Amino acid sequence: MRRISSQMNNTNTQYHLRQQESRLNRVTNQMGTQQRILNLRDDPISAGHLVKYQSYLTRVNNFEKNAATLRDQFQYREGYMTNSLEIMQRVRELAISGAHGTYTKEDLNNMAVEVNELLGELIQNANATGPDGSSIFAGTNTHMRAFDIDMGAVEGSSVPLIANVRYNGTIDSNKVELDENKYITVENAGNRTFWAENQRLFGGRDATGWQATQDSTISVDGQLIQVETGDNVYSLIAKINDSGAAVKAGLDPVTRGLNLGTTDARQLWLEDVSGSALNELGIIKDSSQKPPYNLGDSVRVSGGSLFDSVIALRDAMFKGDHEAIGGRVLASLDSGISTLTARVAKSGSEYERVENDMIRSSAVALNVTNHISREGDLDLTKAITDEKMLELTQQATLSNAGKMYSSTLLDYMR
Repeated sequence: MRRISSQMNNTNTQYHLRQQESRLNRVTNQMGTQQRILNLRDDPISAGHLVKYQSYLTRVNNFEKNAATLRDQFQYREGYMTNSLEIMQRVRELAISGAHGTYTKEDLNNMAVEVNELLGELIQNANATGPDGSSIFAGTNTHMRAFDIDMGAVEGSSVPLIANVRYNGTIDSNKVELDENKYITVENAGNRTFWAENQRLFGGRDATGWQATQDSTISVDGQLIQVETGDNVYSLIAKINDSGAAVKAGLDPVTRGLNLGTTDARQLWLEDVSGSALNELGIIKDSSQKPPYNLGDSVRVSGGSLFDSVIALRDAMFKGDHEAIGGRVLASLDSGISTLTARVAKSGSEYERVENDMIRSSAVALNVTNHISREGDLDLTKAITDEKMLELTQQATLSNAGKMYSSTLLDYMR
């Protein structure tokens, strides 16, 4: 039972007017933001879906940006590698011409001058920087030049020429996320891209009596290997071969020293992370020396870089050594060209992969945007209709209220 009083009509009228104003204000705010859900309580289920879709869309957009950045990096990198391959093809042409034995020493000297210029251009490509100023072929050490050069006297030349090229970068790689928990490994180590031959190290210290006196960790081409107390050289060889690194270890049958060799063209990277196992075996110097130029004095090394091959060709031409040009030097150049060709092919494959990832991320982003629109966007036509209906209802309510309370102050003036 409801109590009837003189204030009931006024109270009910004010209450419903406030309700109408609230509904009208809500529709107006929805039209202003073009969002159907202003508060979680408006539609809890759709609001939950909307938050998930928006979060996923942000991640997908980041994946697409990552792929676009990598695509640009791969494009620049492949351009320099392709140009370097063209340089090496020209160097090989000169090597074949010089190996015939039909040219005089003066002719070979003239060829050597061109080879030296091609060497400089090759080093320039290896030290290339991207649009952001970072070194392309220095691994993760992008703020430094990838390669340094040493000048020296060369037989047959009256001026100092490039005698040695040293790598300054790292062999570390970055992992970039291109999809949900899916990563691509980005490797920009210049001592792999510009390497000509498999590198082999021949230890000169007898390792058969060696035994680890403490637990330690060594790094072989970036792979960490645990050395336990009591391990001998044979167990160490087995651990290296089973580590997954592109390196094979063995015991030299003559010197009884530890031998290490890469399974493809790259520079070996050896380090004692903790302890001194490799130092005790005579493979590297103490931990104060950093790789890759920390090899022990008794270690013999074979297998060099593209720069070493070109330098060897230039020096052989200055000396007029036809036999060296047509034998060892030409074989080294062929190996380097083959390696660089494989690197260019790998770079092209990586470029295609990130291009496909970009296309996929763009399509996924479009689909997720449609889901967000379905859950959260406002039906503008319906909102305008609702707003007009609420305005009409409010005007009718105000009109009726005015008729109910038509008395004014003038009615009480006599």
